[in-house]
Amino acid sequence: MPELPEVETIRRVIEPQMIGQKIQNVIINHPQVIACPSSDEFCHKLTEEQIESISRRGKFLIIHTTQYNITLHLRMTGRLLVTPSDYEMEKHTHVIIRMENGKELRFIDSRRFGRFWLLNKKEEDQITGIHKLGLEPFDSALTAEYLQRICIRKRKTIKECLLDQTMVAGIGNIYADEILFRIKIHPRRRANSLDLAEFECLAAEIPKALHYYIEKNAIKEEDYLREKGKEYRNTPYLRVYGHGGEPCPVCGQTLKKIVISGRGSVYCSGCQGEI
Repeated sequence: MPELPEVETIRRVIEPQMIGQKIQNVIINHPQVIACPSSDEFCHKLTEEQIESISRRGKFLIIHTTQYNITLHLRMTGRLLVTPSDYEMEKHTHVIIRMENGKELRFIDSRRFGRFWLLNKKEEDQITGIHKLGLEPFDSALTAEYLQRICIRKRKTIKECLLDQTMVAGIGNIYADEILFRIKIHPRRRANSLDLAEFECLAAEIPKALHYYIEKNAIKEEDYLREKGKEYRNTPYLRVYGHGGEPCPVCGQTLKKIVISGRGSVYCSGCQGEI
């Protein structure tokens, strides 16, 4: 699943190509990806709407038009491409938003888990899940005291807490491993066992690490389209995730793979200790 750096990359690629464009029409090939309202109403309401901006909240993208907010979540395999109208149609293309400049925003999703919601700007969003999200990683309120206050009540591991979107929005399996490796905390540590100094390291590292990966993820529009939105991840810059069984880039010990609450995790026993 794309995490915050990947979703932010998509936003930065597609927003400049869409701002100011009027939507000519919308085609829905698989109505199930439209969570709200009906697919027919979705298409009708967006026709002739002008796109004003695109924002991100956690792993959600929000396309702001004159009257509406189009909220979408890519889930496991969703992709977004802005293409010329004659660009080869990808298999599993479920939504096509045609703009007046001849380009199209296409949503491709092989598993069809991704979802769209359309809400009037005056409506309070209680249906997409955004209202349940915790702080953004770059929010100044994300402090050691904030993290400690939440985690002190939990018996979960610190890895599970980082994956909890109601605590901090946007961190997934990849960057939870990377953040914990950077501050030398074992992913199986009980969150309520961390002291204030460790929470201070965590509060500082979360925005630092995600900023780093967002910048490393930067890609030009033409490269993103040529690669069809697939190859824009931070693979060359990940230090532990996906490297189980390989030498630690810091101490040289073999990186270990474990499972925490059904999710694969990679850590270094030399740098992060053992539990």
